[in-house]
Amino acid sequence: MRHTEFWARMDQVLGASYSRVWAQQQVLADLDGRTVDEALAGGEPPKMVWRAVAEALSLPESQR
Repeated sequence: MRHTEFWARMDQVLGASYSRVWAQQQVLADLDGRTVDEALAGGEPPKMVWRAVAEALSLPESQR
């Protein structure tokens, strides 16, 4: 998964404006207590970060 696909999925699930705010503020245990932005900046693969987001938001399997 590329960063562009990751952000497209975030926008689809949370909305274009809120997805950026959520990524900056929401700390996820599955990301070792980091935010989405911190994990991506730290070099975590977008696919792994997406899995953490999907789990945190309890997304249905069809959106994972």
